[in-house]
Amino acid sequence: MKIVVLDGYAVARVGELSWRDLECFGEVVIYDHDEPDNTVARLKGADIAITNKVIFDRNIMLQVPTLKLIAVAATGYNVVDCQAARDLGITVTNIPSYSTDSVAQMVFAMLLNITNRVQHYADENRKGRWSSSPDFCYADFVTHEIAGKTFGIVGMGNIGTKVASIAHSFGMKIIATTHRDQESLPSYVIKADIEKLLAESDVISLHCPLTPATEHVINADSIKKIKQGAILINTGRGPLIDEQAVADALHSGWLSAFAADVLSVEPPAADNPLLHAPNTYLTPHIAWASIEARQRLMQIMKDNIRCYIEGHPINVVN
Repeated sequence: MKIVVLDGYAVARVGELSWRDLECFGEVVIYDHDEPDNTVARLKGADIAITNKVIFDRNIMLQVPTLKLIAVAATGYNVVDCQAARDLGITVTNIPSYSTDSVAQMVFAMLLNITNRVQHYADENRKGRWSSSPDFCYADFVTHEIAGKTFGIVGMGNIGTKVASIAHSFGMKIIATTHRDQESLPSYVIKADIEKLLAESDVISLHCPLTPATEHVINADSIKKIKQGAILINTGRGPLIDEQAVADALHSGWLSAFAADVLSVEPPAADNPLLHAPNTYLTPHIAWASIEARQRLMQIMKDNIRCYIEGHPINVVN
């Protein structure tokens, strides 16, 4: 059994985790980063390919006739043409629900940084600002409590549900767009349509999957329906928002702040309008990547491969 890891750095990182734990299943060849021109050559003789962001289209799969399993090291599996894999008898698996706590934690790290400006004051005090203050305290911003505010969640999957639980613990009112019935939601979550959510939410957090229906769900027109002064957070997928429209809303002050862990193109171009928009807080797609989440990912990956080899595959998406 030959296993090839095509882009292992993001999950394992140097010295933190190791793909070598998979050697119990056979030969393991590890590449930290993919080189598109060499993908097929690197997969020569592979029975199992592990990919995080490397794209597997029909052409790639046709050139690797030994391939039996594509194990996606992520929850989203849009990097694989699943129909082509099915046609060619290749199983595709993913890693569900490994990063729920990690992503939900990032949502509130972002929100609290916006409302309380912890990083700003820490930076100022390193410069001696507090030491030279004539008063025992100083304030550069008006601070607002989040208790009592309305938190709007677009999408109530595992992460959205966890975010709702945390928001409830902070004393926030929660409304959400979801395909679930009201009766199946936690008692503190009120189901709403997108128009109501946009109009009433003080904070909007995006947790829906990226589909043709949700692409640019936040755009120039929908922003006009957002409550003026709202905070927008995106830890879902970059294309859920029209980046130029959000940047314009930040410059005009219609949105008071925007935080995101994802952008439409990663890494972003230097002229991405959000890189220079006011009151914008961007992290480099790391919400999923706590050490605990990546350890869970590794364990689920190992289980996926073991179960496939034993003849009863799990987490199959095609």
